[in-house]
Amino acid sequence: MFAEPRKITTNQVAPHEDLLSVVQKYKKSDNLKPIAQHTKAAFDQTIDWLADWQGEVILDACCGVGESTLHLASMHADKRIIGIDKSALRLNKNQHYEKGFVDSSSNTQNNHLILQADLEDFWRLLADYLPQAKWNVVSQYLLYPNPYPKKSQLQKRWHASASFKSMISCGKKWEVRSNWRLYLEEFQLALQAYNIQSDIHEITTSPITPFERKYLGGGQKCWQLVTR
Repeated sequence: MFAEPRKITTNQVAPHEDLLSVVQKYKKSDNLKPIAQHTKAAFDQTIDWLADWQGEVILDACCGVGESTLHLASMHADKRIIGIDKSALRLNKNQHYEKGFVDSSSNTQNNHLILQADLEDFWRLLADYLPQAKWNVVSQYLLYPNPYPKKSQLQKRWHASASFKSMISCGKKWEVRSNWRLYLEEFQLALQAYNIQSDIHEITTSPITPFERKYLGGGQKCWQLVTR
């Protein structure tokens, strides 16, 4: 039986009044939290995998089971796609999704890498490494992150976290998706603090993540933010 996806429940009806002050606070400070060892190992694996690559790289952040990473790999055969999620449980399901994707797509390329890592640490390592890299991060995807819709959860949202400065340092071209438009409106305001402009549209294309398929299939509207 099909279970209708849960709708966003929130006590917030507009962008958080503290959003910009929080963004500015983190913009002026450095994140000094120690890097997790497993993320350092995952980052080293990434550098080894890219090796002599001198082309373009796409980062699929919070990739979950990695279905979106597979779609991006098929859409961008001339690029290298890196999917990252902190959950080993979700990533362990990737082989199931990859088998189904390979069976249904003749354009699947061996141009992607899926890793378990803490993105907060991975972005910091990547931002520090990029000046010496032979390759270039041309875009970053953040597809259906946990929106943390309670007003008290502002700083758990990526755009109001200590990670946002590193996220922007790794690349200014973004696509972010959510079924909570307000999340994207806040993300848009946070980007403006870094002089990055963006547009928000309703999603009308085929789903590329399980979340997107679930929400659209349940009759909910889904939205995407794309930087200019």
